[in-house]
Amino acid sequence: MISVCVITKNEEKNIESCLAALSEYGFELVVVDTGSTDNTRRLAQKYTTSVYDFDWCDDFSAAKNYAVSKAENDLVLVVDSDEFMKPVSSGELRKIEEQMRQNPGMVGRIRRRNVFMRDGVQYENREWVNRIFDRRNFRYEGRIHEQIVSIHGENYQTWLSSLTFVHRGYDLSPEEKKQKIQRNVTLLEQEISRISARIEELREKNIQSREVEEMEEKMPYLLYQLGKSCYMAGDYHGSSRHFEEGLSYELNPKLEYVIDMVETYGYALLNSGQEQTALSFENIYEEFGSSADFQFLMGLVYMKNAKFDTAIQEFEKALRHEDCRNVGVNSFVANYNIGVILECLGDTARAETYYQKCGEYAPAKKRLEEILQSC
Repeated sequence: MISVCVITKNEEKNIESCLAALSEYGFELVVVDTGSTDNTRRLAQKYTTSVYDFDWCDDFSAAKNYAVSKAENDLVLVVDSDEFMKPVSSGELRKIEEQMRQNPGMVGRIRRRNVFMRDGVQYENREWVNRIFDRRNFRYEGRIHEQIVSIHGENYQTWLSSLTFVHRGYDLSPEEKKQKIQRNVTLLEQEISRISARIEELREKNIQSREVEEMEEKMPYLLYQLGKSCYMAGDYHGSSRHFEEGLSYELNPKLEYVIDMVETYGYALLNSGQEQTALSFENIYEEFGSSADFQFLMGLVYMKNAKFDTAIQEFEKALRHEDCRNVGVNSFVANYNIGVILECLGDTARAETYYQKCGEYAPAKKRLEEILQSC
């Protein structure tokens, strides 16, 4: 039996949809409210009697560990209240439970689809997130952007589940977005400051311990998350600075957050007018250039630097991939950018061909309409 644990606050617009999608499968549902002033708690009680209060202390790990402690089962799935599980078969659920029982020292991952609107266009990126574990072996750590860690201090392996969740946490009103970003930036800056001060304290005492190593290992991830928060706020210069500092550490280029930090750093450079600096990504092509997402980014880098033939080559490379993290970079968005280049170069006929490959992508449809009107 699996217990699903959810922490929430003022999520009356999401909590019912979140719990309704989960309630069909016989999970124990545990909801921890961290101080809602709306109808979140009352709506949660429609789906479970296991609704608890937790005094918010600016620590997401503390809240999630409390939720996990209230579960009746040792096997837990942790879900955010702005995530909605896609339908899954009973056979798939049995397989997941069997995987959990057979691999108590491993952590299961869910597929998360982050869906959001920007300038009237829907975007989606996909990622795998660690969420399924045996609480006897794992707990959460970190005040914000918390991570699952072994209670024994060991590294662990992961396995992929068949669970998919749609995440709407980035699809916010301007005021909600501003509040969320400011909260995250404040907590991240406090955590970075605390860890930096502790490292400096130990170094002044000439102490090189496992504690120092562990804190140094946390720093690039925190800088990555701080850079992401600044990026969401539109502070691309600040974002690029944090990413640059995070990437100054010795990192494993195969880690998902490192890959995302590199690519988002590239977009931050482009969005802040540092396209010439972004050309330095040619030097890391061998390490990161095998994905549609990186090849698409390089297409934009070359496009911004007026290297149009090379840009088209990169977009064409991205089109050959079956999979990607940011939806469209291996299909309609890559075709759209090739069309834009060709149109700017005066090859309207070929540009139309690429725009037509974009299907219902609104910017491409708009370009086709404008080309038609100019004829």
